[in-house]
Amino acid sequence: MKNISVTEVKSRLQAGENLNLVDVREPEENADFNIGGIVLPLEKIQNLEFDDIEELKDQEIIFYCRTGNRSTQACLFLEMTGFTNCKNLAGGMVQWKES
Repeated sequence: MKNISVTEVKSRLQAGENLNLVDVREPEENADFNIGGIVLPLEKIQNLEFDDIEELKDQEIIFYCRTGNRSTQACLFLEMTGFTNCKNLAGGMVQWKES
């Protein structure tokens, strides 16, 4: 698993790049503030309920949450199941709002 900075993700989005973003927070957290992408709570990932992203297994996927803890767990777990390019948004939405 690699970390990716808020600055890098913001600049890539501003450049028009289409990123695979996955929010591992709960739906109500996502409704409060999000940067797009698929909502796939960490609990579903841990219960092997990640069919929504199975086709992205060999593509870069950027996972995010509030602070980066849950997204780190999601990356590590998915790497054990064969995902090859998981990235954790360092600092999560807290860092996003501050930058």
